[in-house]
Amino acid sequence: MERAGQEPGSRQPGAAGRGHADHCDTGFIRRGRNRTNNVSGQVAQFGESPQASNYSLLPGQREERFGGCVWRGPQSGKNKPRNQGGQANSGATGHWNEQENEGRRMRHLGGQTHERARGSWNYQDNESGGRRYQGGQAHEKTRRPWNEQENEGRGRRYQCGQSWEGARELRNGQENEGRGRRMQSRENPHYHQNPAPGGAQLSEQPQQVKRIGYKFLESLLQKDPSEVVITLASSLGLKELLSQAAMKPNFLQLVCQVLRKACSSRMDRQSVQQLLGVVKESNFLRICLPQYVSDMVTEVVPSVRHQYPVHISNIISLLQDLISVFPASSVQKISVLLTVLPASISALRAAGVDITEETEKNLNKVQMLVQHLQEKKREGTLRADNYTLMQLQTDSPDESYRTMTIYPTYNELHRDEKPFLRPNIVSGRYESTSIYLDTHFRLLREDFIRPLREGIWELLQSFEEKGLRKKKFDDIRIYFDTRIIAPLCSPTGIVYKVQFDIKPLKFVRWQNSKRLLYGSLVCMSKDHFETCLFATVSNRDNADLACGIVQLCFNSQSHALLAQVQPSDSFLMVETTAYFEAYQHVLEGIQEIQEEDIPFQKYIVECDTQVKQPAYLTMDTAYNFAPLMEDPLLDKDIYPDGLRTQSVHVLDPKQWPSMETLRLDESQMEALRLALTKELAIIQGPPGTGKTYVGLKIVQALLTNKHVWQSTVQKSPILIVCYTNHALDQFLEGIYSFQNHGIVRVGGRSSSEVLKQFTLRELRKKSQFRLNLPMHLRRAYVNITNEMKQAEQELYEGAKHLECTTYGVLHERHLEACIAPQHWDSLMNGLDDEEFYYSASKHSVILEWLGLGVTVFTQNPAQNIRAENPGGHQETEEEWEGGVEEELLEIPEEADLIQADRVIEDEEAAKPQGRKEEELRAVNELASVLLAIKLEGQEEATAQPQQKTTQWEVTAAQRKKMKQKMKVELRKLSAMTELEARDIRDLWQLDLSSRWRLYRLWLQTYQGLIRRRILQHEQQYQAAAERLTELRLQEDLCILKEAQVVGMTTTGAAKYRQILQKVEPQIIIVEEAAEVLEAHTITTLGKASQHLILIGDHQQHRMRPEIAQLLSPHIYQELENHPSVLTYENIKGVLANLFFVEHDFPEQEIQEGKSHQNPHEAQFVVELCKYLLCQDYLPSQITILTTYTGQLFCLRKLMPAKTFAGVKVHVVDKYQGEENDIILLSLVRSNKEERTGFLQIPNRICVALSRARKGLYCIGNMRMLGKVPLWSKIIHTLREKGHIGHSLALSCQNHPATRTLVSTAADFSKVPEGGCSRPCEFRLSCGHVCMRACHPYDAQHTEYQCLKPCQKVLCADGHRCPRSCYEPCGPCMVMVEKTISKCGHLQMVPCSVPESEVICQEPCQKMLNCGHTCNQFCGQECTKRCPELVTVTLKCGHNQKVKCWITEEMKHEKPVECKTKCSATLQCGHVCSGSCHTCFERRFHKPCKSPCKRFLVCSHKCQQPCTTECPPCQLECENHCIHSRCKKKCGESCFPCAEPCEWRCQHYQCTNLCSEPCNRPRCNTPCAELLPCGHPCVGLCGEPCPKKCLVCDHEELTQIFFGFEEDPNARFVQLEDCGHIFESQGLDHYMDEDDDVIKLKVCPMCQTPIRKNLRYGTIVKRRLDEIEKVKEKIQGPAQQVESSRQRLQAALSGNAVLQRNLPLKYLMLEDKLRASDLSTRSIGLIENQLKFYERVADLTHSMNKIDANERKGLRKKLDEVQEWLDKPRLSFTGQELSDLQAEVQRLTYLVSLLARCKGLGWTTPSALAAVIASAREILEGTKRFTEEDEAAVKAALEKLRAALPPSGLGLSEAERVQIVSAIGCSPGHWFKCQNGHIYVIGECGGAMERSTCPECHAVIGGTNHTLDSSNSLASEMDGATHAAWSETANNLLNFEDLRRLF
Repeated sequence: MERAGQEPGSRQPGAAGRGHADHCDTGFIRRGRNRTNNVSGQVAQFGESPQASNYSLLPGQREERFGGCVWRGPQSGKNKPRNQGGQANSGATGHWNEQENEGRRMRHLGGQTHERARGSWNYQDNESGGRRYQGGQAHEKTRRPWNEQENEGRGRRYQCGQSWEGARELRNGQENEGRGRRMQSRENPHYHQNPAPGGAQLSEQPQQVKRIGYKFLESLLQKDPSEVVITLASSLGLKELLSQAAMKPNFLQLVCQVLRKACSSRMDRQSVQQLLGVVKESNFLRICLPQYVSDMVTEVVPSVRHQYPVHISNIISLLQDLISVFPASSVQKISVLLTVLPASISALRAAGVDITEETEKNLNKVQMLVQHLQEKKREGTLRADNYTLMQLQTDSPDESYRTMTIYPTYNELHRDEKPFLRPNIVSGRYESTSIYLDTHFRLLREDFIRPLREGIWELLQSFEEKGLRKKKFDDIRIYFDTRIIAPLCSPTGIVYKVQFDIKPLKFVRWQNSKRLLYGSLVCMSKDHFETCLFATVSNRDNADLACGIVQLCFNSQSHALLAQVQPSDSFLMVETTAYFEAYQHVLEGIQEIQEEDIPFQKYIVECDTQVKQPAYLTMDTAYNFAPLMEDPLLDKDIYPDGLRTQSVHVLDPKQWPSMETLRLDESQMEALRLALTKELAIIQGPPGTGKTYVGLKIVQALLTNKHVWQSTVQKSPILIVCYTNHALDQFLEGIYSFQNHGIVRVGGRSSSEVLKQFTLRELRKKSQFRLNLPMHLRRAYVNITNEMKQAEQELYEGAKHLECTTYGVLHERHLEACIAPQHWDSLMNGLDDEEFYYSASKHSVILEWLGLGVTVFTQNPAQNIRAENPGGHQETEEEWEGGVEEELLEIPEEADLIQADRVIEDEEAAKPQGRKEEELRAVNELASVLLAIKLEGQEEATAQPQQKTTQWEVTAAQRKKMKQKMKVELRKLSAMTELEARDIRDLWQLDLSSRWRLYRLWLQTYQGLIRRRILQHEQQYQAAAERLTELRLQEDLCILKEAQVVGMTTTGAAKYRQILQKVEPQIIIVEEAAEVLEAHTITTLGKASQHLILIGDHQQHRMRPEIAQLLSPHIYQELENHPSVLTYENIKGVLANLFFVEHDFPEQEIQEGKSHQNPHEAQFVVELCKYLLCQDYLPSQITILTTYTGQLFCLRKLMPAKTFAGVKVHVVDKYQGEENDIILLSLVRSNKEERTGFLQIPNRICVALSRARKGLYCIGNMRMLGKVPLWSKIIHTLREKGHIGHSLALSCQNHPATRTLVSTAADFSKVPEGGCSRPCEFRLSCGHVCMRACHPYDAQHTEYQCLKPCQKVLCADGHRCPRSCYEPCGPCMVMVEKTISKCGHLQMVPCSVPESEVICQEPCQKMLNCGHTCNQFCGQECTKRCPELVTVTLKCGHNQKVKCWITEEMKHEKPVECKTKCSATLQCGHVCSGSCHTCFERRFHKPCKSPCKRFLVCSHKCQQPCTTECPPCQLECENHCIHSRCKKKCGESCFPCAEPCEWRCQHYQCTNLCSEPCNRPRCNTPCAELLPCGHPCVGLCGEPCPKKCLVCDHEELTQIFFGFEEDPNARFVQLEDCGHIFESQGLDHYMDEDDDVIKLKVCPMCQTPIRKNLRYGTIVKRRLDEIEKVKEKIQGPAQQVESSRQRLQAALSGNAVLQRNLPLKYLMLEDKLRASDLSTRSIGLIENQLKFYERVADLTHSMNKIDANERKGLRKKLDEVQEWLDKPRLSFTGQELSDLQAEVQRLTYLVSLLARCKGLGWTTPSALAAVIASAREILEGTKRFTEEDEAAVKAALEKLRAALPPSGLGLSEAERVQIVSAIGCSPGHWFKCQNGHIYVIGECGGAMERSTCPECHAVIGGTNHTLDSSNSLASEMDGATHAAWSETANNLLNFEDLRRLF
């Protein structure tokens, strides 16, 4: 404790020497300490491998990672951490802004303490650092805004992995530094656990860093490139190897050789990228290689010199790889090496070394590429490494397909131009293989780009239309107001949670919708598609989609733009229906495939019809056909053995078994022979001809004779490719019947139980696979998954916070880092409402400010409306112009079935339901802490009080209104600009709209901070996940190589194309080949392919005979009817099972002639469908088909979902391979020109007419179609059978004789209920008659609802039921008058309600205890909180009006904030703007807020209020050049630009660096360029052309300013900073003038500082240099700052009292002193803070010297000092120093007084008591501590010192000696209670009984010789060092006995 009268700020000598034990159980440790049981006493430095530090986990511990640090904590929250000599653990700390970083209130909660330092209040970047402490230790959050949660309840537990608490309390909060409850901690559950490969139980601990040596690299040269790159990329020693600054030549050569081999792997591109990323940042590239190449010139040994060409080739190859992977970031890195290479090559050539032409050619390529990239960099178009390296000549329309981007380009989306396409040659040969590939690439790409291109083009034309949201687009689907919420980790990489506006889609049935299916491509834009983000749907959950949530995976080109995206950004999202993943893999495959590697070119490209036998067959090749002859259903013994082993020469048709023996018909036999003997075989046939059956025979024959075609060296499976999962399952199950092992299935989810064992996922689990997996893959797997785990742990917390920001309004305590200090003070001090401040619970000020709070919703309704809408406009929840429309039938495909076809089974990333719920619970729990009010579940999450007794409790209606208003505001896009925000002083003066705009600015800043924090972890996780995907492919390769049959869907084959090239299947069989595009088949083939078999559609359509007659013989020559089709029942309600309705109603063109619709047909088909549904057919039994997409949407508009749900509606083309019981077909075409379109194509006719099993009804203009020959034949057949006419005959099921003819939709009104027009007349169970017309459905009327009035009597008064007959009657609700017995009032109430249950609505007349009248209803409980205003006198002496109930709170010491203005004159001369409360009753004045308004040296206006000396500018630095922009704060020194100066023209060129003054003159030659208007430029050579023209803008340009503007030779210069244009001669003169002021030159017209201008660059640079010198002077000499830093660090580290009593302040000061940007000013601030905190710590430490019942009051006063001390400031003003010194001095005296008075009881003399009372009145008063007060207190203390000696016993020394002598006990018998009252224990001195203290009634004494734990020895009474009966005393006695013995 400091002595009374000592000045604050001077440290007591020797204070640092007062030693105190560093107790672990306080819950605090030093910052940066090793947080483990560290036996060795060492700990890994930040970012270092744990193995390097020799520590290990002890039993019961776990390891966790966050922010690159490793910490170890106990498994259970019960264990306390121990620190055994651990050294400081260095950590990363970010830059601190001095006015923000003053630590706010800190708490120690749950064994963990979190400190939050004030973050950036500028609305700009806020880079941060921070530490965290885990497992019962201190947690400090310095700058991460997402960890700033407040624990309102102080005892609450968080169970979401870790607990976070913000540091700022509201004003009435209590500080508790040293107390807390233990939190339960557990491991982060959110990582997607990937099992070790094949289930291998591998350790997931990070690998020990293994040094890479010469022998290891040599061994790698013997391995496959894939193994080399995976081994290196996953090696922890790679970085160490390449970090060496010196390397021996032979070792370097070996490294280059290994790197070249590694980079040659084509399968492992992500591992190559990882490897090259390490190389790019290494000393190996920067130092070793240039040095090695330079040394080549001086090499004298010829044999060494002649080896150089090989090594040079390796180096050039490495450069090529670096540039191709990192085009943007590698250019600078390789510049030195690229400079020395040509010189060394020239020198070697001159010395006779043979440099190959290939080497020089490759070097030239590298140089040209680098030159090209440097140009792009100068243009500003090369910003990221995802830049696509194009060939330099790409202007021609037919650029090579190999360089084309797969995604749509800007020009394709914005220009309505047709793309360059080559026609697909269907008959005849292609010119070359290259043109063949180019043709199929372009056509396939156009197939998915066209709908997107045309849809976006149409959308761009429609942007100005009002009904945009209601407009339907044919090619695309649109999603409005789409937000990218947060990144998520999936096993395949980073995906994003995206939210879209669900209002326009409220009627979509997602389970049947084709919207947002897995793999679908979406394009997102927020600027009318000027920039686009492309993504694919990565996960589809119907429940999430119904809430507008979908997960997207963005392409790599979009990642650069994504980095800037925040959840508040609103996008328009466009979806194309194409399954993009399939397109992408195939298109990439075509680009990668080498022309010479394509097999069967002579047939596919050159169209040779002479097909040869497979290369593996010879004339002598014998096949065993016996297994094909066996019937698996019969006993094999009936066949002779000879038959089963019979072999025939397969190429000799005469030796083949007969078709009867093989159980085949003639066509099947021919197909089998063709397939087995020709290297390219195509098998096709009509439905039901047994193509699948033959296909299985082919596979069986090939497998039986695999020794013929399979190599003995490498196994080669047969590859089966199918279009759908269903077909794949069907075919593989057939193979399984004769081959039950060696099968691998790669495709979507399998419905076959038999085949599940053959999926990749299941096969990986087998022990055989586990044993055979190479070690390098296992090692890589462990390293990569550990990397992903670490990145995800970091990412998860940030993403969780990011998502929570969209759930509601953030509490202000979490936004504080994003709010300017003056705005924060304005926000916190602006609300004048006692209701808010004095309620038992804490509330959110920001809710009140935004019009969502308590005070708003307790005003009267008129006030409420005005508060919400100051402009009078009443906002509504929904601003969507679409309104509510009837739910229409979604054109369905079973979404899950399509999804199953698309998702490769092994890709599925669905989370277990438990984990998903757990994550949702964690997010919701976090939201309840982060948010002041939540959109959903607001009742639970809002920060409003939940007490039932509150007068102002928000009603359900008000809560709904709050939610609606908040929802509207949070979705708005307009946010306030930073410039607007800076000019605002009083936040409460803003209208509500402006408040929300400002809130959205704060929110965007907060979101931006989080987004930047987690960006690096996103990139790390994505890179690791991509490498893991490649690793999985390597594992799969191991499985596939061992297979005999590999079955894949076309999607699987496209995705696994690289693996297939490695597996090298020789035989490929494509099922459903008619469905598979040619491009898909081509990418499936490899150079090893020798045999390709294509089999047509395997579906078997079975239709009734009359329908089959339409196909045979007109389409198929002969179709055989299966017996089952002869027994089909007739269609109910219709006379014919097959009928074509003729009409001549015209069609309509839509989409500018691209599609057609026929409303007549649509209406007829819909009515017929409704009629058939009335016949009791299920909706799933009916399909409506149409031939045009336009008709599809016409149908949809007529089909409400409630009527037609389940009915399928399709375009014919999309229904290929499907069938249904009843088909309704609309042919659409009907026009005068008799154009039939594609209705004349036989294939489409076939598909349309062959889909129905039982009933086919078609409507069309048959007269017009009869002109088509095929249709003519079909119509002739129909007329013969009577199945065509103008009317369809319907037949009533109930009255079969009644027939109805229908030819139009209106005719169906004759059969309204599906029967006939007669009434039903069925008597119902209620006695009424059915009112419907005749209906065949619901014959027993079990579902009929009688709508007649009920009329039953409900009560004794005769009231009748008012409901319909079918409804339950319910109680009588007729209103009658009743007398309420409790009060006697008359009330109108429902008849059935007893009067005892009625709450009387008359006003209550009762008087409350306070004397005021109750304001509740008569029947309600009287209010407990009287709202009447009364005047009270506060403790400070001021009078104030408060609500009556608050007076009761005041009696219980509840604080009331005095609103009286302070009005004191501050030291600066301004009047204090604070109130009595905010100024702590004039003890700590509110900082002066008068604006400074001075201009700083940087040209900005000083933003700090009222300061004697302006601090460094805190705005964002505006200095920028052509290359880059400074990102620092304006007051900090800028880094000079080191790029070459760009000022050059054809006459002069500057050769200096950009930051140096230019060494060339200004060029005054006129510019020769033409402006866009066609007139000559008015500027000068080499300068940016002015935007104005002397012809077009003559008057504006020649306006006189400098005087030379009208000169005929005048040239003009445009200032880039502001855009103003001046005559060059006058501006040159102005700029050259020296005005003797250190500041930037400004625009003569608008005064904007001139920072960026090439012509005046030298002047600008000189001025900037002068300004930098001023900044350095303000910052202070670096040496002096460093010296002060070290001095303060030494003072801090030696202060044990501060560290122990205020550990968080100690850590905060420690951090501040570590900051890299300290200045003289900030050092002064820290020194003052250190001295004040030392004083507070000393006073805190001294509290144990005072009575326990006095400590609470003193703690509160110390808290007030800390709260004031913690406020953010750049420096202490004189006023602040004065206030703080006075208050600390007052408290020092108070502690001294209380310590002196400790133990005084009722015996204190009255005169002495009066002295004490007068001193306490001054020291505990609320007024400022003046010099007069200090003098009075000193005098009182002198009197006390004389009366009460230092013993503190309240006795004189003589009295103490007399009492001790009188009692006569030896030392150690005197004790004191917990409040310091003295008592004595006689006899042995050991306590044997408990009693109570006569002074304070506390416990004294003890039992069994053991003193009560609350009592202690009173050594001040007799000087004893230990109790008479104690272990110490006994030990001493024993020692005395021993001494005597010796």
